[in-house]
Amino acid sequence: MKKLLIIAGLCTITALTGCSKDSASNDIYDESGNTINVNNKRHELYNEGGKLGARDVSNNYGFVRHQKSPVMNDNTANDHLTALDREQVAHIISKYSTNIPNVNDVATLVTDQEVLIAYNTDSKDRNLTADQVKKTAFSVVPRYYHVYVTDNRVLMRDVENLANTDSNSRNARHLVSGLITQMKKSPQGSRMNYSEDENGLTPDDHNLNKMNR
Repeated sequence: MKKLLIIAGLCTITALTGCSKDSASNDIYDESGNTINVNNKRHELYNEGGKLGARDVSNNYGFVRHQKSPVMNDNTANDHLTALDREQVAHIISKYSTNIPNVNDVATLVTDQEVLIAYNTDSKDRNLTADQVKKTAFSVVPRYYHVYVTDNRVLMRDVENLANTDSNSRNARHLVSGLITQMKKSPQGSRMNYSEDENGLTPDDHNLNKMNR
């Protein structure tokens, strides 16, 4: 009789352990499409049909797991890149940049491939400050973006005016390119790495720019 009670007890413990694992697994991972999210609480920089505010303060770590599609040449996982919330990104870059020493006022414009930042500073090391502001932007945007900075206060108004330009107009690209030329007269910081210049452009990017002129 005692043996039967012991066996029954062991079976009960095993069953409860299995349920606990299943419950924990369901609480941690919520799979949808090719993304697995923790707690299903994503406050991302990408629009998903709703208006986004600043990232909520949380005691939890942020975790998202993406898996490449097993279907060859299936690029649907990259569709989120077209939904980048540019205004939210500009907000975050400007906010983070004002935390840099001697940077007091920041105007940021985010296009489909560039970040243009004009800022007011009293820094004695202009190149160091430019490098800090630039790398702050690079830490926020997708890596294919190029970043241009300037501490010329006059250009802050030009950056702001571009925000009111229709990005689909024929003249938009010309205006952005013209402003970039003016911004590059200011320090741009150090090279990103061996293959990328100060603004994150590779030799292939430079060749493409020459072809488009």
